Amino acid sequence: MTQEYAPAQPEHILTSTANDSKPVNRRFSTAPMMDWSDSNCRYFWRQLTKHAVLYSEMVTTGALIHGNRERFLAYDDVEHPLALQLGGSNPADLAQCARFAQDWGYDEVNLNVGCPSDRVQNNMIGACLMGHGDLVADCIKSMQDATDIDVTIKHRIGIDDLDTYEHMRDFVGKIATTGCKTFIVHARKAILQGLSPKENREVPPLKYDFVYRLKQEFPDLEIIINGGITNHDQITEMLTHVDGVMLGREAYHNPAVLLDVDARYYNEGSISEEDADKAALIRSLYPYIEAQLSKGATLHHISRHTLGLFNGQPGARMYRRHLSENAHRKDAGIEVMEQALALMGYN
Repeated sequence: MTQEYAPAQPEHILTSTANDSKPVNRRFSTAPMMDWSDSNCRYFWRQLTKHAVLYSEMVTTGALIHGNRERFLAYDDVEHPLALQLGGSNPADLAQCARFAQDWGYDEVNLNVGCPSDRVQNNMIGACLMGHGDLVADCIKSMQDATDIDVTIKHRIGIDDLDTYEHMRDFVGKIATTGCKTFIVHARKAILQGLSPKENREVPPLKYDFVYRLKQEFPDLEIIINGGITNHDQITEMLTHVDGVMLGREAYHNPAVLLDVDARYYNEGSISEEDADKAALIRSLYPYIEAQLSKGATLHHISRHTLGLFNGQPGARMYRRHLSENAHRKDAGIEVMEQALALMGYN
């Protein structure tokens, strides 16, 4: 985590003050998405919005305690404001990992109580924890006791037959007794048997009214809504009911949506999607790309996150195809990016 993109060194991270300047403003954030919202993706997104809160992929406590910590925690300073999402259910392990988050300079640590996959269920991680409110409260309290940064939670509106508004309300009320103030709510329940994670993001119906009602009943809590959100008109309407919006798949597949975020939600003039020089945005990545290539990455590790930037423009398909076919080569460099831009008419 250095300005020169070198691998993060613990002694530097421990003295980082990047997250000390002001509170996290979660009016707009991007979702934690496995295999997508890695550091390379977040660096690219930060070229599009300076203020949105960016969330890491979910990292399990076991991976941090027993695995290569730098692999999971290293990032570039430009990514702030930045949150680390943890998966786990052992209070002591979560406390230890919350300390890691603080030591590495993250602005927030978030507990995943929403992932529905069989693998995480078997380890008591994710959405299944909505059936264990007392345990979740213990986990959150342990994390709070271990760190000075914000401890937040991301959860579903319910699971399986535990899908009434009252169950969600009581779950949130129990967690709130710990002092937790920020609840990011995916407005679908999770069906833990019979649906894949992908189907769990699409099949259970969205119930935004559950989240709006939650804010009404807990006006002192920060309620962030997530799930099925695709455009700024929708977001603007939602912000009349809740405190913030988290965008997931739309931000990844159509990253240009992020270009309007700073002006719309942070009262800061910025380029709009219509006015953006998207080729210049891609070229702004070149120093970062070259630094990553020098450390053994392939171009594909970075370029794959940019594939949707030009959606709807002439030549966008050729841009995507050229990168998909060439960026994985070990010798691929920024010339491959330039070739892809040239196919769209950028010189």
